[in-house]
Amino acid sequence: MFAVAEAIGPRWRALVLLTAFTTLRFGELAALRRRDVNLANRLVRVQRNQAELNSGRLYDKAPKSRAGFRPVAFPAKIVDDLAHHLDRYAGPGPDGHLFIWPRGGKLPRSNFRDDWIRARTAAGVSEDDHFHDLRHSGNTLASQNGASTRELMTRMGHSSTRAALIYQHMTSDRDRAIADRMSEAVRKTLQRDDVATDSDH
Repeated sequence: MFAVAEAIGPRWRALVLLTAFTTLRFGELAALRRRDVNLANRLVRVQRNQAELNSGRLYDKAPKSRAGFRPVAFPAKIVDDLAHHLDRYAGPGPDGHLFIWPRGGKLPRSNFRDDWIRARTAAGVSEDDHFHDLRHSGNTLASQNGASTRELMTRMGHSSTRAALIYQHMTSDRDRAIADRMSEAVRKTLQRDDVATDSDH
């Protein structure tokens, strides 16, 4: 995550980090305005989603469900990155989009994909890792650090438990792996103690 954020350059660094730590969808990120970002309280407020017509025209619309309207917290670690982005790259005024294309206008997913691929390659990240995988990484990280199913649902903007339970299951697998390593460490320690006792005799 940080390797790609570094490789992608200053304009899109905040986009990569905010995606990973809030797990917002690309359309939600592209629709964020300046007024949706609260640096003091470390919150972004999701109130709309960017959609694309067959003609290629981009427009903002309301989230599909009530669960899509939500505040999502981000860590202090990326506050400076967001502050720098707001100062240098965001659209003007409270309603200015947080992420805009260098030549102005809304952020198209298809154009950004090229920047992502170049940064991913430069960072030595597998070509199997897509921008959307940042969302998966963030959800897994939240789950591993104690987020409940309900909390994951709220962060993701889901009204169903299905997706959240996937990450809870992944955390259970991770927890079992940790328990197995703990067991192995104890086994090795006991083995060393047995060898030391035998040598004393």
